[in-house]
Amino acid sequence: MFIVDAHLDLSMNALEWNRDLTQPIAAINAREAGLTDKPDRGLGVVALPELRKGNIGLVVATQIGRYVAPDNNLPGWHSPQQAWAQTQGQLAWYKAMEDAGEMVQVNDLASLEQHLALWNDGADSSKNPVGYILSLEGADSIVDVSYLQRAYNYGLRALGPAHYGPGRYANGTDATGQMGPNGIALLKEMERLNIILDATHLCDDAFWQALDNFNGHIWASHNNCRVLVDHNRQYSDEMIKALVERGAVIGVALDAWMMVPGWVRGQSTPKGTNCNMEVMVDHIDHICQIAGNALHVGMGTDLDGAFGKEQCPYDLETIADLQKVPELLMKRGYTDEDITNMMHGNWLRFLRNAWK
Repeated sequence: MFIVDAHLDLSMNALEWNRDLTQPIAAINAREAGLTDKPDRGLGVVALPELRKGNIGLVVATQIGRYVAPDNNLPGWHSPQQAWAQTQGQLAWYKAMEDAGEMVQVNDLASLEQHLALWNDGADSSKNPVGYILSLEGADSIVDVSYLQRAYNYGLRALGPAHYGPGRYANGTDATGQMGPNGIALLKEMERLNIILDATHLCDDAFWQALDNFNGHIWASHNNCRVLVDHNRQYSDEMIKALVERGAVIGVALDAWMMVPGWVRGQSTPKGTNCNMEVMVDHIDHICQIAGNALHVGMGTDLDGAFGKEQCPYDLETIADLQKVPELLMKRGYTDEDITNMMHGNWLRFLRNAWK
């Protein structure tokens, strides 16, 4: 089964975690043995060889650079210009991966169809470049709205205005409050450039305001269901319904604290909370029940998004284990067409519509 994963922080892992993602994940983890600077050292599950092994041939890959004001205790940069520079370093890594034949940027309909033809030609895909659609997680690094044109020119095709906490354009997870004039201006420029709005991480106030002020294409790259895990990071049923009405696709994430209720960072374990891949299907199924079909959900794993095996389903060894999902969906009564849509078809339909 060909798989599209709508959210992977590849450049962050390469540069901030210092992981050579061209290597097998076993080699990356072995090199991190004994390191304690981050809680997921030696526990990664994502690398380019594992993506190929799992037939995950197209991903939405991020840039990320947060600005933090003096009173903000989150990690981040002390000026928007520093945050911009961070994202440009991340862009340079993606370009280096392209030069090495490891990855290829997908940024319009022609490049999408060309890439899909390569991965579905029946030949051995173990040497194929992994296609990536460039997305920006949190808009803090957009120094001013004019920078968005520069970003579009180098391939940016999706943007989430917020990440965690208060942002320069919108407030995100664990924050509240509506967007100011700069946030609305950002949305209008995104709309002009046909940049996809990623509604993920928007606080509730900003979520509803964004839907009211943005007339372009909207998706949610990595979000789970609030009714199953009661936290503002997740979507309420009302929010899911609104996204469905806008034609959005919601990517389901595999971060354990978003999957199971009551997760305590540094204490809970996947096995202790019975966090397995069946739980992912619970979230998928809930979205399908709200939508009345299987046309608005896909994979958006966020694997190795500052966590590893210590905080993802216990029956997932590497990202290649996404190939287990179709069988789990089949056991829940989903048809072959439903499963194909959820593994890749919904994202591809969305992109073809957005880029037509």
